[in-house]
Amino acid sequence: MASPPRRRLSGLDQPRKRGVSLRDAYDPERFGRVSEKVARYIGSWAFIAWMTAVVLSWVLWNTLAPEHLRPDFFPFIFLTLLLSLQASYAAPLILLAQNRQTDRDRVQYQEDRQRTERLLADGDYLARELASIRLALGEVATRDYVRSELRDLVEDLAARMDAIEAQRRETGDDRPA
Repeated sequence: MASPPRRRLSGLDQPRKRGVSLRDAYDPERFGRVSEKVARYIGSWAFIAWMTAVVLSWVLWNTLAPEHLRPDFFPFIFLTLLLSLQASYAAPLILLAQNRQTDRDRVQYQEDRQRTERLLADGDYLARELASIRLALGEVATRDYVRSELRDLVEDLAARMDAIEAQRRETGDDRPA
């Protein structure tokens, strides 16, 4: 009997996966939030106070302690190395935080621009509606015009009533109108 064919796990054209892949675990949004928190802390007075305390204690310990207990044998070379290492990590994190803030500002600018365009369109619409109402009101009789027309009609009626009354008197008709 023939044995079943062996299953090929991967080809020579595909790299082997060894251990844990950082590519799968990388979340740029989470990394951006962390970088913003770090940049926010680095830019705070608390960080400046802690950094000053650490540097001062390092300098005091390195100058006043006995020689065999000093961490930095040469004049502050190790301190300079630590500070430059801290700065080399802080600078990219601050730049990442600034880039994220720039992206948020760009989105906010676009939303503000769209809102402004909508407000302008609404303003134009309301201006057109107001102009059409003004045109329509030009054709509508005003209160003063209606009052003057009614006054003229009342005067005409009063004049006709007087004329009818005068005609009755001439004819001798004493009946009330």
